[in-house]
Amino acid sequence: MTCEQLGGPCDLAHLGETADEIIQAQDKHLKDMVTSGDESHESAAKEMKGRWKNPIGGIKWYKQTKKTFAALRED
Repeated sequence: MTCEQLGGPCDLAHLGETADEIIQAQDKHLKDMVTSGDESHESAAKEMKGRWKNPIGGIKWYKQTKKTFAALRED
């Protein structure tokens, strides 16, 4: 899945065996980009961090991401 598919601004592809690995890669990517001064990733990083402050919204996003990942794995 790409950064953009996960709510970010770029087309960097994340590879992994599970949706959880992809989500962790996206989280690290967003943190790294913001740390390096890339302002285009700041809003996505804030959204990722904020998702877990709203458990209902966070779980909804997580389940949708897992479904999207599963559908991609079948292609």
